[in-house]
Amino acid sequence: MRRTKAEAEETRSRIIAAAERVFYEKGVSTSSLEEVARAAGVTRGAIYWHFASKSDLFLALSDAVPMPQEDMVREDCDCSGRDVLGGLEEIVGTWIGLMAKDEQRQRVLTILLRCDYSGELAPVLEKQREITEDHDALFAGFFRRAETQGTLSASWTPESATRTLHWMVQGLVTDWLLFGRHFDLETEGRAALARLFDSFRKPAAALVGS
Repeated sequence: MRRTKAEAEETRSRIIAAAERVFYEKGVSTSSLEEVARAAGVTRGAIYWHFASKSDLFLALSDAVPMPQEDMVREDCDCSGRDVLGGLEEIVGTWIGLMAKDEQRQRVLTILLRCDYSGELAPVLEKQREITEDHDALFAGFFRRAETQGTLSASWTPESATRTLHWMVQGLVTDWLLFGRHFDLETEGRAALARLFDSFRKPAAALVGS
């Protein structure tokens, strides 16, 4: 029994790995489960044993490699001190660095960015929306703590800072993945973060006077 369960799990993992290759090369909407089965070296029936549909397989693929947003949500940042913004900047910079180095994450996110989410793939888009809401809530929590501690610039509200950080990071990574990786993601990403977070911070003179 244990061997059978282990073999079933190995087959499932092989199907997900094959789906990653096929979806990356051909796109999700224009790929068939028959092509995934051939790439995995299994029958189409084996795929349906593990996955109810292409959408189900795609969801399993997106679950198999946590996206940086999910990593960030799980990060534990010590915000007991005053440098809440410094902690958030480091968390975001760390996952940009992770994306720059991890080729599997790059492939899976590229698949997600290229996908047509109409029809049967709509549940995957809904899951991505939920993930986005989760990490935006994390951003907002950090910015609210900074505001409470008096370190957030008066030019920003927690909500506006959250949206701007989200848009900057999403645009940065999307541009890098879809248009030829034509710059150093980690170096330029961290530099852009530093400039943005400088604008988030209350000026030193204002801090002294507060």
